[in-house]
Amino acid sequence: MKIICLGSGTSQGVPVIGCQCSVCTSDDSRDKRLRSSVYIETEEAKILIDIGPDFRQQFLHNGLDDIDAVLITHEHNDHIAGLDDIRAINFAHRKSIPVYTSRRVADCLKAYYPYIFTDDLYPGAPRVSITVIDDNPFTINGLPISPIKIDHGRLEIYGYRIRDFAYLTDAKNIPEDQYPLLKGLNTLVINALRKQEHHSHFTLQEALSEIEKIQPRQAYLSHISHLMGLTADWEGLLPKTVWPFNDNMILDLA
Repeated sequence: MKIICLGSGTSQGVPVIGCQCSVCTSDDSRDKRLRSSVYIETEEAKILIDIGPDFRQQFLHNGLDDIDAVLITHEHNDHIAGLDDIRAINFAHRKSIPVYTSRRVADCLKAYYPYIFTDDLYPGAPRVSITVIDDNPFTINGLPISPIKIDHGRLEIYGYRIRDFAYLTDAKNIPEDQYPLLKGLNTLVINALRKQEHHSHFTLQEALSEIEKIQPRQAYLSHISHLMGLTADWEGLLPKTVWPFNDNMILDLA
């Protein structure tokens, strides 16, 4: 299984327009983050988790041109605003792309993109179908996927586990009954917005505490704000099995 970090930032990520802080003006590529998204390739399927406004740039930069399905974690703009650009894959591969997400998010997508989800598509409109999921595992081309319920402040959203890899973004709380679904992970990607408290995102310390509780073999931090500070200043303070999930990083997992 190959994992590509397409983006590890947030809408408060870097660079921030008009900001002259040390992170936003940094020349370190680790401080240049697009909106959070991950690409997963297995023998069975090519999966994209979240399709934010940087989707086109992320795919072009990484030399990607196809997906079999999109998993959406939740309906906030930085996780869905690239859906229109999926039409390039429609055209290149002459296929519609299925999107898997909760009923609430499906309804939001239909409201956000009424010209996509209509019986009277105009020529050239994106071809997308929605599959509504719940808390139960499902498969894509035979690849098992388990939704993980997490709390983004007051909003219940999904993370996803695929084999022994799990991707949790925008979490502030993991319900106790979800921890058994995270046992035995090889690799965990989890959000860490900044060091200071936030009402709907894990702080750095909260993310590290969750990693300690879940006990994956290795973990990577994503959905990082410029308020975290320079990567060079905090990367070395992490436990030896935890790293930043830097943009364009590739993980080859057995």
